[in-house]
Amino acid sequence: MSSRTYVIGDIHGGFKALNQCLQRADIDYKNDTVIQLGDVVDGYGEVFECVEELLKIKNLIAIKGNHDEWFNEFLQTDFHPGFWNYGGKGTIISYLKHTQKNGVYFPTNTGFKTSLTSSDIPASHKKFFRKQRPFFIDRNKRCFVHGGFDRSLPFRKQEANVYCWDRNLWLDAVAWKESNGGENDFKIRTNFSDIFIGHTPLTHWGCDKPSTILNITNLDTGAGHSGRLTIMDVESKEFWQSDSMDTLYPENFRD
Repeated sequence: MSSRTYVIGDIHGGFKALNQCLQRADIDYKNDTVIQLGDVVDGYGEVFECVEELLKIKNLIAIKGNHDEWFNEFLQTDFHPGFWNYGGKGTIISYLKHTQKNGVYFPTNTGFKTSLTSSDIPASHKKFFRKQRPFFIDRNKRCFVHGGFDRSLPFRKQEANVYCWDRNLWLDAVAWKESNGGENDFKIRTNFSDIFIGHTPLTHWGCDKPSTILNITNLDTGAGHSGRLTIMDVESKEFWQSDSMDTLYPENFRD
């Protein structure tokens, strides 16, 4: 069987969902290429397991998400960012489970105070987050990026944080669709055949399936919340999904 290329959305520490997607898509860990769109961390308490599983994939292309960048900042500086209010508890819990010390954490007004330090993180995991790419463009001019980009500028002329943070690419596409605009009205400087993004959960629109507008496909199907994780064959656009996160991690949804 020939090798295939897949793209997978924001994982957010959901190892059970990741495992289901890899199994349901029947990933060949040695021959297939898997492009992960970022935000591996922050959310559910199995970040460690997620990174370990991704590292087993020989042809892995890992894109940097904004949550991954926050975690990498911690790895480089030992600074516990206030942004850890946005799901960081799961990341802390995950790595504390794998330390040899009696780790502690507690919430503060600006984030979390914890005994977790960068020295507790395995070297292979530090390398994983250090080596994540801001984007990937394949030989067929398909673009893979976590957030998006400013479509009024040449793609490679963006500020570095735009690739992680931009939501306007998707929000503008949604607005274009809702206004029944013509294709010529949605102008973009860069001529990509396909664009794959995450970052902006489709559950905000009541949807837990991947969505395509023009040539932009959003694969953030809400795995950081109560939605699902999605993996897609980039050629056929066939996709597979995990069970919903509230069924995989019911303990996170108790009052």
